Amino acid sequence: MSASHYQSNFSSLYPAAAADVDGRRRKARTIAAVFADICGSWDRVKQLTLVDVGAGNGVIDHCLAEHFGEVLGVDIDAGMIALAQQQAPLPNLRFQLGDAMALPVQDASCDAVLCAHVYEHVPDDEQLMREIARVLKPGGLCYFAAGNRYQLMEPHYRLPLLSVVPKPLAHVYLRALGRGQRYHEAHRSLSQLRSLVAGFAVHDYTRRIIEEPQRFHADYLLPPGSLKQSAARAIARFGYAVVPTYIWMLEKR
Repeated sequence: MSASHYQSNFSSLYPAAAADVDGRRRKARTIAAVFADICGSWDRVKQLTLVDVGAGNGVIDHCLAEHFGEVLGVDIDAGMIALAQQQAPLPNLRFQLGDAMALPVQDASCDAVLCAHVYEHVPDDEQLMREIARVLKPGGLCYFAAGNRYQLMEPHYRLPLLSVVPKPLAHVYLRALGRGQRYHEAHRSLSQLRSLVAGFAVHDYTRRIIEEPQRFHADYLLPPGSLKQSAARAIARFGYAVVPTYIWMLEKR
């Protein structure tokens, strides 16, 4: 697939995503903490080379560069890459315009990949996963954050059930509310996500983050002892198929 099949004006459609610097920094802390947990130490993380697929404006990668040996941020959105490159340079961080389905990275050349809320934006998510497997070294790790199709509020447009209804109706839904012409995002259900990552060994961190939000720097989302944490625990235990977002660490076999 070529770049023309992408939603080319993503950064202009979601300006709030670029503006939410604090939110992205918090996400970076959680990502780094999950890598430190699965690797066994922060010192081990410092030895890893990381490729961020869908780097956006680069805020997350600037934070991750404090913990990883080398970080490469890749994004197909030229506007986002321009924003990323405007930030203060770091010796172990660089950004490159590139296609998630044809990463500008050599085979088996990186230790880690970050793929956070990207799969629903690419024209071929199976090709995306093949590319992640291709660039990872044997035993390499991919932090995979994936939105569930079955969630009450669609996260990009903040419209109820937008991701649940059939695609033709979703297009009509957006047009009727003056929010766009086409609904590009293509979310998967839990079973479909499991099929998507079937080529990897999956280490599920979803429940662990809910149970230990402080350990994984997610207490800003789930304050320990709060009603929100209790509700998240109940959903993860009794209704895992409708958890809004899954956090999985994928290991290349």
